[in-house]
Amino acid sequence: MLVGFSLNGEAVEVDVPPTRTLLDWLREDRGLTGTKEGCNEGDCGACTVMVTDATGVRALNACILFVPQVHGKAIRTVEGVVSPDGDMHPVQDAMVDNHGSQCGFCTPGFVVSMAVGHLNGRCDHNDSLAGNLCRCTGYTPIVRAARAAENAPVPDWMIDEVPEVLALAGQPDNLDGFADWYVTNPHAVLVAGATDIGLWVTKRLEELGKVVFLNRYDELKNIQVRDGFLHLGAGVTMADLLPVLRDHHPSYAELVRRYGSEQVRQAATIGGNIANGSPVGDNPPALIALGARLHLRRGDIRREIAVGDFFLDYGRQDCAIGEFIEAVSLPAHAPALRCYKLSKRFDQDISAVCGCFNVTIDAGVVTEARIAFGGMAGVPKRARAVEVALVGAPWDSVTIETVLPLFSDDFEPLSDMRASMAYRLLAAQNMLRRYIHDLAADPVDVLKVRP
Repeated sequence: MLVGFSLNGEAVEVDVPPTRTLLDWLREDRGLTGTKEGCNEGDCGACTVMVTDATGVRALNACILFVPQVHGKAIRTVEGVVSPDGDMHPVQDAMVDNHGSQCGFCTPGFVVSMAVGHLNGRCDHNDSLAGNLCRCTGYTPIVRAARAAENAPVPDWMIDEVPEVLALAGQPDNLDGFADWYVTNPHAVLVAGATDIGLWVTKRLEELGKVVFLNRYDELKNIQVRDGFLHLGAGVTMADLLPVLRDHHPSYAELVRRYGSEQVRQAATIGGNIANGSPVGDNPPALIALGARLHLRRGDIRREIAVGDFFLDYGRQDCAIGEFIEAVSLPAHAPALRCYKLSKRFDQDISAVCGCFNVTIDAGVVTEARIAFGGMAGVPKRARAVEVALVGAPWDSVTIETVLPLFSDDFEPLSDMRASMAYRLLAAQNMLRRYIHDLAADPVDVLKVRP
């Protein structure tokens, strides 16, 4: 596949297999070995590169980024963070001054992430660097370095122009063309952010056959607020969704803030997170609790279903041959929505249990309840028995304690490396206890230690 992009300020055109990762191409074909291979699954950030396109500048994991995904973009590796004359970037100077490197393996990834944050004027370093792992120096000197560089001017050489290139060869030019093409090529693999499918290649060593790159279709990236609903194209990334949710659903936004890492959120899409059918995906429980609707398309035929009805069984979704997720719509406001993620690490970890609650209360009595969980079954699933028991009951701690045993009627979770069955059931119960305190404005923030 013929791909064109800019690399450290130089125009490049290469012919690569569709699933050639950018990391392998940089290291093996270009000799740019500053970009490191650590985990090779998008967790450690050692492979971070800077990607510029018409929408802005972002940090991405090169290890699970296929070369065709950067067609028409500008790429800058750690070698390109230094000026052509050898002058260091302010974040590199700050890393030296603040002793932010020890063994040095993680340092290139940190430097690129910091350079992207510096260019974008970001000061939330604990969030922007959460996808870069350091095992020896620790984060204090690194964050100190990022803060020290905040006010330094952005170097001229870091401003990349997006190259003008032809359409990606062999791929439909627009969404309508893709929809028709997919009907006749229904077994093609659909790649949006590749944060999941990338691992099929790097970990399973799979040959994917025909591949279509959905990140090219701007029609899938629209975000609209109309008629009391948020309408999200399936290609909206979690990074682009986050500020929208902060305005409309703050608790859901806090869940998304812990979704993967900065690099993962910049690539992962809401449609992809739904389509892969994972029982521990973090978006579906929130969407189900909100009563969100899924918009599916096959050719010119469109249909709409509840998000919760999409998940039929483990690994099986209500999606016809040649059909794809086009969009998702959800209420723009749900003041009672709360989302709780339980994982071994606070940042960048898969949920052991993810619970989302949306209960309507009128005059102290529950009139409607939508409670959904991930990690409690083979699919994201509502707590139907608990919901039925809540409706019509007083909203108080007595009611809560009365309905807690019903979680065992709703769920028979597995025991695995993340949690046991008993732990998951207890965690779900405790989340409902937490929810009633949350709605009462009692402190429930797990990051605040109290005596």
